[in-house]
Amino acid sequence: MRRGLWFILIGIAFNFLGYYLMEGDEFKYGWAMVIGTVAFGTGFLFVIYSLMRKMDRKALLKDRSETEE
Repeated sequence: MRRGLWFILIGIAFNFLGYYLMEGDEFKYGWAMVIGTVAFGTGFLFVIYSLMRKMDRKALLKDRSETEE
């Protein structure tokens, strides 16, 4: 989950950098925007995957506790 949040923050930072470079009429803003978008998407996927794993783990623990009773 932490890795996903770091990727999201890095993605936001690179997108802001891209917007800042876009105002200066420099053609290097495209790479910053691409890196930011990919980092943000990767972070989002990491967070969603982490939440799904936590829900699955809770369901397995609940199932195991019911079978022991």
